[in-house]
Amino acid sequence: MGELQQRVALIGGAASPIGSAIARRLAADGATLMLADLDRDGIAALASELAAASVVGDLSDEATVRELVARTMSDFGRIDILVNNAGGGVIRPFLEHDAASLRATLDRNLWTTVWACHAVLPHMLAASYGRIINIGADSVRNGLWDHAGYNAAKGGVHGLTTGLAREFAQTGVTINTVAPCMVGTPMVKKMQAAGDPLFEKFNNVIPLGRPAECEEVASMVRYLAAAEASFVTGQVISVNGGSTML
Repeated sequence: MGELQQRVALIGGAASPIGSAIARRLAADGATLMLADLDRDGIAALASELAAASVVGDLSDEATVRELVARTMSDFGRIDILVNNAGGGVIRPFLEHDAASLRATLDRNLWTTVWACHAVLPHMLAASYGRIINIGADSVRNGLWDHAGYNAAKGGVHGLTTGLAREFAQTGVTINTVAPCMVGTPMVKKMQAAGDPLFEKFNNVIPLGRPAECEEVASMVRYLAAAEASFVTGQVISVNGGSTML
């Protein structure tokens, strides 16, 4: 039996490369999964692979999130672990953004996390147990080029994490953020193979000289999701190859 046996995990953005790695890691440790994403085909394939439940929907919409949480509670009776991985930024120089691209970046990264925390926390508080793991960004700390709009959203996630962690510190619920640097998703690996100068620019910030693997991010999420991480809360933990230190 895995260490997460009898735990129910709700994972947003589960069809993405990082999200699917997290889902596979939690499933391998015995967690029961509810997966959510906008990618209908991707989430269906992952749910079939992992024998998981799934919902297709826009998690920046409050009503969609509340329906998702209600369905999870109806199906499984509890939510022990919430992973807020829904996201995706529009990465471009700040003055090339417009209202639509900035709003999309905030919706995808910040509002998805806000609504999920707001909807799930009452159930965790009632159970006196919960693990909320948000996916942030190391670029908030190192001021990476072309990331100002994205950092506005992910910086909000980091701030939400610390505020909620203190507010609910004595309830049995921990709230943390995992902040990756550049991650070797298929898109990033394609940039690397093509010798894209943007890849080299971002990679040169990382002392280890390579992007993170999705599984390396999932490993930290797995630790924070476990009962053994009970004394870790309010932290933004970088998985970043040294691109920021301390």
